[in-house]
Parts: sequence; C-alpha cells; structure tokens
Amino acid sequence: MLFKPKFDPSAVEPASALWFIFDNGRLLIKIKNDICSIPDTSDLVIYKSAIFHEQYLGTLDDRPCFAAEFAGDLIRDAGLAFKDLRGLFGMLDEGLIWIAGRANQLVNWSQTHRHCGRCGQLTEDKTDERAKTCPECGLVNYPRLSPAIIVAVLKNDRILLGRNRRFKLPFYSVLAGFVEPGETLEECVSREIREEVNITVKNIRYFGSQPWPFPDSLMIAFVADYAGGEIRTDGSEIIDAAWFSKDNLPKIPPKISIARQLIDWFVHS
Repeated sequence: MLFKPKFDPSAVEPASALWFIFDNGRLLIKIKNDICSIPDTSDLVIYKSAIFHEQYLGTLDDRPCFAAEFAGDLIRDAGLAFKDLRGLFGMLDEGLIWIAGRANQLVNWSQTHRHCGRCGQLTEDKTDERAKTCPECGLVNYPRLSPAIIVAVLKNDRILLGRNRRFKLPFYSVLAGFVEPGETLEECVSREIREEVNITVKNIRYFGSQPWPFPDSLMIAFVADYAGGEIRTDGSEIIDAAWFSKDNLPKIPPKISIARQLIDWFVHS
C-alpha cells in the first residue's frame, strides 16, 4: 500500500476514487462481511448531492483519494456507516487510518477557516498550493498544525506513566503537552513534566515524531531522565502518575500511537 500525497487534482479521473468522507468527525466506511474499507465513487452515487467541500489528497496505489464533508440525511445503505475514527483502530487497515487522519485534519481546517480571521470575509482556495486566501485583505491561511511534545521519563529501570482525566479508556501513558509560543521543544518537555507531576528532568533527547490528526497535532517524542522531585499530580489534567517497571505495566495505549512506541522501546531496551 503506497500513498503519494498530492495537491493538484487536474487530470485526475474520480471514477475509481476512494472517498474519505466525514460528518461531525466521524468517517464514512463500507462494511462487508465484518470487514471495514473506504467507499469508492461507485458506492456513493445516490449521495453525490450530499458530498461537498472536496479536497484532493493524492493517490493510494495509483487510485485518487479525496476528502469531503457530508451534509445529507442519514445513510440509508446498510453497507455504509459513519464511525468514530479512533474506534476504527484495529478494524481498518493502518495505512487507511493515517490517510483518513490526514483527511480529517484537512476537513477540520476547511470548516474552521471559511471566513477570514482578520476581516471576516469568505475565504477562497488558492489554486497553486493548499491554502485559503482572503479576497478582501489578502490574508493567507495554511492547514493548521499544533506541535506537541510527548516524553518517556526514565528513573533507573522504571518509566513514568500517568492517567489523564480526558482518556476515555482507563489506561496509563507517557506525558504530553502542547508547545507554547516562544518555547523550544526541550523547554516544553521540562515545563510540561514540572507542571503535570512536579518533577524535573535532564538529558532530553529526540525519539521520533508522528502526526496525530485529532484534529491537527504533530507529536514530537523525546526520552528524558529523572533529575529530582517527588511525584505530585496537578489534579486537573493528570489524576494519577507513578513509576512502573517493565514487568509491571498498567493498561497502556494502542500500538498505533507513538506513546505506545515509546513504552515498547522502554520495554525492549
């Protein structure tokens, strides 16, 4: 499965396209014999008038892919259904999950940038790049990207894991937080760990990165060593945190996330 991101849809034949269609953050999928896939043009003939704000994504194994929004009535085809994208982890091919994530990010950006943030006029799509421009004042907006750090803090042979109040499932994970204006990534690592669990860290080093389009994050992962302090959670975001050994881990995030990659790295290092 090879995805090639592209912007210009000229000369694209949509007859065999795959459609990543969203309605209030839920992805339209095709279900056959309990197998989930992405609908193609032929599956959507009767819904054509309800599909709008199309955006070309690129090609998947030479098949064109589009993102779009849905504005119709309820889906009447028993083989089609809207599903929460996170709920499709493990049900939909991982390659399709990441294309769907890209589509979700672009759909969200399109929805939130229909009017100029400076003068309020309706924006227009630029023809030479993926951006929206204001015909009145000229302001250009590119797809939004929100950088966030995520970090595995190590203390001897243990890893720091916390339980976030926002987690829908009762698992523990490495800590994360959004980068603030004027902050380096390393400064963000130190600040977030200090704010969330009251400890300090040292020897911060880069691990990897991963897009996390729910709706527009870019996760930049680090490993750091414990420097000092006693764990005291902030109580508002992190409700519990502790040091865990490799053979005594709590329930942890799914494998698709870079949080799990950090934890797996710790386990196998």
